[in-house]
Amino acid sequence: MSLFITSLNSGSNGNCYYVGNDKEAVLIDAGISCRETEKRMKRLGLAIESVKAIFISHEHSDHIKGVEVLSKKFKLPVYITNATLNNSQLNIGVQYIRTFRGYENIIVGDLTVKPFPKLHDAADPYSFIVSGNGINIGVLTDIGNACHHVIENFKNCHAAFLEANYDEELLETGGYPFYLKKRIRGGHGHLSNVQALEIFTKHRSENLSHLLLSHLSRENNSPQLVQKLFLEHCGNTKIVVATRDYETEIYHITGSSKIIEPVIKQAAIVQTSLF
Repeated sequence: MSLFITSLNSGSNGNCYYVGNDKEAVLIDAGISCRETEKRMKRLGLAIESVKAIFISHEHSDHIKGVEVLSKKFKLPVYITNATLNNSQLNIGVQYIRTFRGYENIIVGDLTVKPFPKLHDAADPYSFIVSGNGINIGVLTDIGNACHHVIENFKNCHAAFLEANYDEELLETGGYPFYLKKRIRGGHGHLSNVQALEIFTKHRSENLSHLLLSHLSRENNSPQLVQKLFLEHCGNTKIVVATRDYETEIYHITGSSKIIEPVIKQAAIVQTSLF
């Protein structure tokens, strides 16, 4: 009884999260190019052919940039709400479009995907729980506030991608214009490190084995800062910072708080900056 997860990319330059079992998988968002998605999956030893569907959380470009080519090249259905599609300017073949509604379970092979609404400045934004083999994986990013939908679904997660977008002091003292700062922290923008930590400490399940901190801002956050903050409260949960420059390792989620070593180590990639 297990699922496998990895962040293929996480940040304002593109978001793409993989959740699968030993024979099939789904992508939550496709915000990096098809070529880059293929390349990163290949480095991890994952077959692109295992992906059976793409789920779109909302229409912002860092979540949809790769959708058209991925869907067309691999004949993948794209699950997207009508409002998101109408506001996205995507040109997806009609034969690949699948619509969904909140809390309507979608079956993809042996996986079940449950969408639920969230607060974000988009037309019709959703987060997702991907379930299989008795395991629940949450993909909870681009969230303006911890509404009851987020909290109640997070409580049931065995692992989660959780947004920790900004440090409040860095945002306040940084160079962003006032209107953008207001948007980010205004309740329909993004979660701060402190808000994410509150969700984690107050509502995590005792079986939450992995937390992947996601969608960090390059300008208004620091991977070292947020990791230090969460490590002070992590208990038995493994804390991982998902980056905007490369894929994470594949994590094996079993439903137990006992952490299993990653399935594959990260590729050795030379880089000058994580964020």
